[in-house]
Amino acid sequence: MSNLSADVLNSIREQFPALHQEVNCKPLIYLDNGATTQKPKAVIDALQRYYEHDNSNVHRGAHTLSDRATEQFENARKTVQAFLNAAKAEEIVWTRGTTEAINLVASTWGRANIQSGDRILVSGMEHHSNIVPWQMLCEQSGAELLPIPVLDNGELDMAAFAELLTPAVKLVSVVHVSNALGTINPVAEIISQAHAMGAKVMVDGAQAVAHWDIDVQALDADFYAFSGHKLFGPTGIGVLYGKEALLNAMPPYQGGGEMIEHVSFTKTTYNGLPYKFEAGTPNIAGAIGLAAAIDYLNTLDRAALAAHEDALLARANELAAEIGGIRIIGNAAKKASVFSFILEGAHPADVGTLLDQQGIAVRTGHHCAMPVMEQFKVPGTVRASFTFYNTLDEVDALFKGLEKAKMFLL
Repeated sequence: MSNLSADVLNSIREQFPALHQEVNCKPLIYLDNGATTQKPKAVIDALQRYYEHDNSNVHRGAHTLSDRATEQFENARKTVQAFLNAAKAEEIVWTRGTTEAINLVASTWGRANIQSGDRILVSGMEHHSNIVPWQMLCEQSGAELLPIPVLDNGELDMAAFAELLTPAVKLVSVVHVSNALGTINPVAEIISQAHAMGAKVMVDGAQAVAHWDIDVQALDADFYAFSGHKLFGPTGIGVLYGKEALLNAMPPYQGGGEMIEHVSFTKTTYNGLPYKFEAGTPNIAGAIGLAAAIDYLNTLDRAALAAHEDALLARANELAAEIGGIRIIGNAAKKASVFSFILEGAHPADVGTLLDQQGIAVRTGHHCAMPVMEQFKVPGTVRASFTFYNTLDEVDALFKGLEKAKMFLL
């Protein structure tokens, strides 16, 4: 049972305009939050306000609009700093999203620190964005990429991790929450063990930040990345947190305006943090919108929201056992609100299509996590991913929809 009252839940849902529409002549039930979340009015209003009143490029402007845009842009950085409990605003680098943040670290810290004979560890449940950049780095450097095995219940094999963690390992890059399984990984333990062996740690927090508070200093993460659009903010904006000393030692990612201090044909010197990594005109509106999303979240009781999400997942597990024929992919003891499953005898894409006809939005396929799909010997799954604006009635509707799908497909 959820500990959010009906009144509180209804007031929250009222803040998300996209939820109040029909799809295929049915009320929309949006259960694809792992792919992207819907946006509250506060974010939509912040974007509109910026473009209507403050639209200008940031930094070095000699006019009022530029001053206003710059102030909001840099205040947004401070908002993210507080959200992650980073030590300094300079440790917050704007990116397009988690994917670019990981590529930035691979291309800068990686090329400067990884060489032939070194090893990089990732988990077997990673999104492709936390596999391919490291593969590319290994191809260029002669290093080796090794996966941390995943157990049959969808948890990381921590005993195998301990065996893999040798002095040759220079970096461990792991997902905080699996987008494909919902598994919550023990990142604090992983970071502690990796640091004891002298390795740095990058955490993909794309699926974690929407569910609970993140404290990068308490975790002692070297790098932490997330995407704004999974945190009720705009698309095209993301964050790389990095420890100041590491970021200072890293070469720039891209060359151009803003990331320089002085340019001549003899020598170019680079800007300080965080601007060294922010070449070109940034996504100003995106940063402002992301700050608005965080400000909105800060008005809510996040512990109560997390408990509500746990109740949604518990209801899904309960109903799955009742109707039968559903194989849940990922049964870790600690999971975020991701319900990934196979309807026995039916292809996930067909299930997704029939649910969409009933107004129920889910995601199907390999979820950019093909290695873990191969491990579970499935072509993909149906994934219903819940967040705090979803209701128990919507979970019930999902399973009524699955019963109808079974009638057509089995």
